[in-house]
Amino acid sequence: MSKPIGFDNEKYLKEQVAAIRKRVRKFGNKLYLEFGGKLLFDMHASRVLPGFDPNVKMRLLKKLKDEADIILCIYAGDIERKKIRADFGITYDADAQKLIDDLKDWGITIRAVVITRFQNQPAASIFKNKLERRGIRVYTHPFTKGYPTNVDLIVSDEGYGANEYIETKNRIVIVTGPGPGSGKLATCLSQLYHEYKRGVKAGYAKFETFPIWNIPLKHAVNVAYEAATADIKDYNMIDPFHLEKYQKMTINYNRDIEVFPVLKRVLQKITGGKTIYHSPTDMGVNCAGFGIIDDAAVQEASRQEIIRRFFRYKYEYTMGLVDQESVQRVELLMEEVGVKELDRRVVAPARKSAAEAQTKGLGNEGIYCGAAIELTDGTIVTGNNTPLMHAASSLMLNALRHLADIPDKIPLLSEDILKAISSLKKDILKAKSVSLDLDEAMISLSISAATNPVSKLALEKIQELRGCEVHMTHIPTLGDDAGLRRLGINLTTDPNFSTKTLHEVA
Repeated sequence: MSKPIGFDNEKYLKEQVAAIRKRVRKFGNKLYLEFGGKLLFDMHASRVLPGFDPNVKMRLLKKLKDEADIILCIYAGDIERKKIRADFGITYDADAQKLIDDLKDWGITIRAVVITRFQNQPAASIFKNKLERRGIRVYTHPFTKGYPTNVDLIVSDEGYGANEYIETKNRIVIVTGPGPGSGKLATCLSQLYHEYKRGVKAGYAKFETFPIWNIPLKHAVNVAYEAATADIKDYNMIDPFHLEKYQKMTINYNRDIEVFPVLKRVLQKITGGKTIYHSPTDMGVNCAGFGIIDDAAVQEASRQEIIRRFFRYKYEYTMGLVDQESVQRVELLMEEVGVKELDRRVVAPARKSAAEAQTKGLGNEGIYCGAAIELTDGTIVTGNNTPLMHAASSLMLNALRHLADIPDKIPLLSEDILKAISSLKKDILKAKSVSLDLDEAMISLSISAATNPVSKLALEKIQELRGCEVHMTHIPTLGDDAGLRRLGINLTTDPNFSTKTLHEVA
């Protein structure tokens, strides 16, 4: 039972490339294109638009490779406070470095990195030094004087003029960053200011996948975007400027709509009064809506994503990362689209597995964790923690056993290997628990596969776990979390800790 495809990548690419090239021609053959969202591994888009290639934007860049430069922006404050990208569990500065490496693998080189709102923050300065010592050009831009209301000061040598001009050579300059608030817009406008001073009549446009402007305001895809940005208080709106000018309803989000009057004045000031934009929607070159080929499929996928976000925010609230308002906001969005926690099929089986483990006394150190996975054929498999296994470990082994059709009585892991790992953790590393996390269990399985054909058969099925849905009743430990990410699992978790210690050691 494979998931229905709701999105056509080829149709999307054709529309998107044409829209960008058309926009370039409207200006003096120089366009600064603000790239919102994730440039690589856009997992949110692939979850809410089933069939969406998470790297389709890179395929877009490949088509524009000979026409485009890339500038990467990162906000100094995000570096300083070690902001995390949830998809990978890495900090924004690490994500920026990963993006540079990933682009290089695609044959694309970053023209420059810009650290925005830079005030000599220690972590940001270290990040700058590290990149420069690897041969990457780094610029620092301070907070723009006069922003957001004093347009005369913003568009002056003390405002945008205080930023060093970034040399580019191609007609399209893509300005991207690891997340929202990275300073992409300010960098685009700063460059425009310098271009006009040099006599180049460059233009600005915005490419952002969500919200999708040409589907309804309360469409589940757009509501899922609100859920994804609940922590930064984004919400979708009908674009009032577009409605007034063209008598057409289009969708945008609050920050773009709120800043548009100022942005329009800034653009007019830079260009000497010329503007082709009458609304935030006008600024966009966003064609994702044209790639939707099965509305029912994307609506259902988006409802499921809203539930995932709800669990994610509950977890982040427990970890002290977000406030209660973010959780409540997504709860309201769930009500809006008519879904509940248990509409995620793996939630109830995971909780039942934890309850059964407690009844049988199968947990570890008084904690009973349950987990469930929905395989691609719709089958639900469960697992729980034991003195020898974390719940994630037993779950994945049970799932592989099911996929390989291996009877329960045949062991997947060598008893000698398990004893050796337990001895290492207990006697040498002095660990408080010998229970295997997912990383350790997968390594044990791969070692066992060298001599055990049954283990080898199970290991060969591991790719079939990618994209499957998992719920756990307890927050995974670091080894479990890393293993689940590498397997490409869509994980949600109840906000319960899996150990009784404040410092995670299990």
